[in-house]
Amino acid sequence: MESLPFKSVLVANRGEIAVRIIRTLRELGVKSVAIYADSDADSLHRQLADFAVRLPGLTSAETYLNIPVLIDAIKISGADAVHPGYGFLSENADFVDAVTKSGAKFIGPSAKAMRILGDKVAAKALMKEHKIPTTPGSDGALTTLKELETLVDTMGFPLILKAAAGGGGRGMQIVRSREELASAFETCAREAEQYFGNPMVFAERFIQNPRHIEVQVLCDSHGNGVHLSERDCSIQRRHQKLIEEAPSTFLSENKRAELGAIAVKAALKAGYEGVGTVEFICENPNDIYFMEMNTRIQVEHTVTEEITRVDLVREQLLVAAGLPLSHSQETLAPQGWAFECRINAENASEGFRPGPGRITKLRLPQGHFIRVDTHIYEGYEIPSYFDSMIAKVIVWGKSRDEAIERMKRALGELVIDGIPTTTNFHEAVLDHKEFRSGEF
Repeated sequence: MESLPFKSVLVANRGEIAVRIIRTLRELGVKSVAIYADSDADSLHRQLADFAVRLPGLTSAETYLNIPVLIDAIKISGADAVHPGYGFLSENADFVDAVTKSGAKFIGPSAKAMRILGDKVAAKALMKEHKIPTTPGSDGALTTLKELETLVDTMGFPLILKAAAGGGGRGMQIVRSREELASAFETCAREAEQYFGNPMVFAERFIQNPRHIEVQVLCDSHGNGVHLSERDCSIQRRHQKLIEEAPSTFLSENKRAELGAIAVKAALKAGYEGVGTVEFICENPNDIYFMEMNTRIQVEHTVTEEITRVDLVREQLLVAAGLPLSHSQETLAPQGWAFECRINAENASEGFRPGPGRITKLRLPQGHFIRVDTHIYEGYEIPSYFDSMIAKVIVWGKSRDEAIERMKRALGELVIDGIPTTTNFHEAVLDHKEFRSGEF
């Protein structure tokens, strides 16, 4: 087993991803440090960790997003490194700087690479410089409505406005006519400031029937990079992913290899280290554009793990320890098909209304090639302060059809009583003829 220089790693997150990271740390013989808000006092990640630090407060802003408090937790625990998971501060370059200044190793890219790739305008400029196709749109941030109106004269409609520092679908505004421009620009800038502390926005052509395809990349600190095939994340609601699969029915083998090579090139040009995801928006199989790069582990990394049999969290830790990649492109040979269904504590029949509460009964699906990543347990009280995702059901099959049938069986076995969940919604999607055809 690899010997790592870290004696303990602080997991700067909560929920299922914190549990996921803690389990890999234990397998590597590294001590784990959990942090928890008062609203997470009964959380599973706190129970599984070797050491836990309380963050006084109930909300994300008071706790998991509070950089000074997290730096104090690093010092209290004596952690050698910090794993950010996804969400919260995972893509915050200021947090990377603060962790580094504390003497701990940030498990992820450098603050410099994160700043370049986290700013969508700067990232697009870098891609254009290196001849990587990008979605047609503004060359830089739009600071005035006048600039947008001038752009529309050549670009036309429909278009989409996005927060330059944004992600996760926040702040997006679709504009279909000149009459909507002023209101959409104002709303997008306001939400960009609200969610990301940066009012800068940019415009792109709105692709009306897109496929959202992303490529998993892994880079070390020695200039090496590989891709681990792609994921199709086109099943979304309000730009939030619901079902992910790997590989995609949309790509030919030649296009798959081409997109993978582009993704690795994009990461290496930014001086990237660790796991990351290069996201593309696809107008058709021949017109595929760079959209953004997520500088962290993704929620849906699980489907890539299933088709490649590579533990991506483990790889993050090895790369952060300064080791060269343990895989070459030639040795990575994805097999079969995998799906992930995100199970949220929401009522799909009532507009996906969140439904936190106590889980009175829990039965998780079991059997060959079924995996459930979750932090819930029977009797657990789901707090109302955080994201509503409570579990991820992941399956693998030799073919797409086999994987779909296995997922249907897994969802049929899943019992979560006491709260509403999106399980039935996922079952309906799996039976939809367009989804089954792969043309959606």
